Amino acid sequence: MFKVRPSAVLVVLIFLGLIGFNLLSFQNQKKQSADCKISQHVSPLSQFAFNDTSVLPPKVAQTPRVKAAIVILARNSDIDGLKKTIPQLEARFNSRYEYPYVFLNDVPFNERFKKEMRSLSGSKMSFGTIPHEHWSFPSWINQTRAAEVREDMRRRNIIYGDSLPYRHMCRFNSGFFFRHPLLDGYDYYWRVEPWVEFYCDMYYDPFLYMKEKEIDYGFTIMLPEYIETIPTLWQTVKQFMKEHPDVVHPKNMMRIFDDGSEQYNLCHFWSNFEIGNLNFFRSEKYLKFFDYLDKKGGFFYERWGDAPVHSIAAAMMLPKEKIHWFEDIGYFHNPFRNCPVNPSMQVNCQCDATKSVHHGNNCHKRYLEAILA
Repeated sequence: MFKVRPSAVLVVLIFLGLIGFNLLSFQNQKKQSADCKISQHVSPLSQFAFNDTSVLPPKVAQTPRVKAAIVILARNSDIDGLKKTIPQLEARFNSRYEYPYVFLNDVPFNERFKKEMRSLSGSKMSFGTIPHEHWSFPSWINQTRAAEVREDMRRRNIIYGDSLPYRHMCRFNSGFFFRHPLLDGYDYYWRVEPWVEFYCDMYYDPFLYMKEKEIDYGFTIMLPEYIETIPTLWQTVKQFMKEHPDVVHPKNMMRIFDDGSEQYNLCHFWSNFEIGNLNFFRSEKYLKFFDYLDKKGGFFYERWGDAPVHSIAAAMMLPKEKIHWFEDIGYFHNPFRNCPVNPSMQVNCQCDATKSVHHGNNCHKRYLEAILA
């Protein structure tokens, strides 16, 4: 009988193992090459996708910092929501960059709130109270009429329709947050809200990205607004543009919201996530726009939100290269989410791209069409 020597078996096994290893390496190279080709055509942010995050330092000390802050409008009762959100933001991004936090409230923050927040991050934290004139009725508002509107919206079951604090918040975010003294030393902000979630690790600085690319407004999600909350906003905007054509950028992005008819398609950037240039909102043209809207009373006589206000202003006053979709930032605000579809952007993401709100979303489609035009 033929006997197989153990040494011969070992040689054969090693030979087969080398063949298998080479085949696997070749397949991986093909996959990486394919992913590279995809990323080149999907987004310029593919340069920030890393295959091996273990080589990255815990803090990116060598990266220049931008004059920027994470801005959170919160109440003393929002501790639980922020104890969910801030640790995620720290783990995904800010523990490596240590950008400061600015908390704002219409009443003073109590000591418990401050203590709990400071336990969540080693970054600098500032706590500010909103001036009364920025969170109250302006002199020209008929408060009786405003109360009647809220009651009518309550009967019609319109979301936040009967809420006065919600209206003050929308007006504050539309025209005043960027004027708060605690933000005077900053050029950029990242708006964060309680209970939101972040799905993907970030190994680049979005503030620096915006500064270097000269981007003024960044978003993750686009949605249609409730028409019941803004019935006269669009006609007010059209009248403003007619009276102040100088503020309309010649390469504006209004095609996202205007298909040539007199009707607003209700699309807007969902402003519970924003990364933006504070100097855009501080500009004379934006302040002129906000003051015009404010005098019309729509924040109280209807329920104009800061999201359509910011969105329309950005599309009106900026060219397309200054508005950016942060496709790579995995983000959730109940009930909608953004999850990157591009494989090169899925850097340690815990989300399902097929559930991203942009699938079948006509608003987002209009944005992409405008960008590619």
